[in-house]
Amino acid sequence: MTGLQIGYAAMLEQFHPTEAVALSAYAESRGFSGVMAADHFQPWVPAQGQSAFVWNVLAAVGERTTGDFGPGVTAPTFRWHPAMVAQASATLAAMYPGRHWLGLGSGEALNEHIVGGYWPEAPERINRMFEAIEIINKLFTASLAGKDTKHSGQFYKLESTRLWTMPEVAPEILVATAGPVTAKRAGRHTDGLITVGAPLEKVSMLFGKFDEGAREAGKDPSTMPKVLQLHMSWAETDEQALTNALVEWPNGGMKFPKGDIRSPFELEQMAKLVRPEDFEGRMIISADPDKHREYIQRFADLGFDRIYLHNVGRNQRQWIDVFARDVLPKLHR
Repeated sequence: MTGLQIGYAAMLEQFHPTEAVALSAYAESRGFSGVMAADHFQPWVPAQGQSAFVWNVLAAVGERTTGDFGPGVTAPTFRWHPAMVAQASATLAAMYPGRHWLGLGSGEALNEHIVGGYWPEAPERINRMFEAIEIINKLFTASLAGKDTKHSGQFYKLESTRLWTMPEVAPEILVATAGPVTAKRAGRHTDGLITVGAPLEKVSMLFGKFDEGAREAGKDPSTMPKVLQLHMSWAETDEQALTNALVEWPNGGMKFPKGDIRSPFELEQMAKLVRPEDFEGRMIISADPDKHREYIQRFADLGFDRIYLHNVGRNQRQWIDVFARDVLPKLHR
């Protein structure tokens, strides 16, 4: 894996937090480089069965592992005021220097509607996210300088304050995006990009927009991390791999935006419409480790620095062992 890091995506939607932490440690012991875990209040569908508090789990991951880790992603906009996300992230970075990164997104109703606020259209959600990033950056910069900062914007207010617990270097801020406008703004205002598996031409377009925004801000995009989360289904047989995808991760086969759906039970009803062919081009399903290796390598060749893998089945340890032996050693940048 020269020049390429392959991490483990700990699915808090599927596994009890104790198990998720144990699996993260096991993955690292077998050659995975780091851990990504999403900030969900609910699972996508009821069959997934869990949804632990990501910040608690990341602290435990920090204790049990030695690699990088971060929330990929959290929304600093609805359930959270951006100042609280900044404090949570700064604390982890102070506890585990050089290891923690902060992944941010614009949010999904599945998680954010629970506080009962208005759920806006996507453009407003994105504008909220970038204002939140401005606040988080202000807090990181001012706090490192030993100063207070404040903010009064369209969506948020921050009265004069600072973060009293800070690392020596602020965590890198990565923005999750699947659209060109957000990718360009991310290049301008943040440290790196997170996206999920998509057709290579779409990812290439996102890279182009991100790089364009970075250069406009006087930054060198070649030095900025590009991070990918890849969902896949591996099992001992193709049939079992397909069953795992349909039962455990049907949301991976839903070819429509899910950001406005509020309930796992609504998604469960929609999942009944998902067919095997719906996963084509969105998620690799195979018992052949070499097919998975080829799929991952395509994204590495495109220019990703870090790729976090999620096998959708419950067969996590078996999958980790097979990939540690047959896939990870053959991947390269």
